Amino acid sequence: MKIRYNDNKDIVDRIREGIKKKDGHCPCRLEMTEDTMCMCKEFRDQISDPDYEGYCHCMLYYKEK
Repeated sequence: MKIRYNDNKDIVDRIREGIKKKDGHCPCRLEMTEDTMCMCKEFRDQISDPDYEGYCHCMLYYKEK
């Protein structure tokens, strides 16, 4: 398993700037809870699935098998 940033630097830069503006929370989420802190709970749950391969919700991270 490997987790990496999106290959598209523009997406990475925009999402990281959004995370800064929302004090560490995913910029794609309306609510600001512990579950939406980057790396969000949704993606952490996906990471724990050995069969999952793909992007997190905001497309910042990619999990490879």
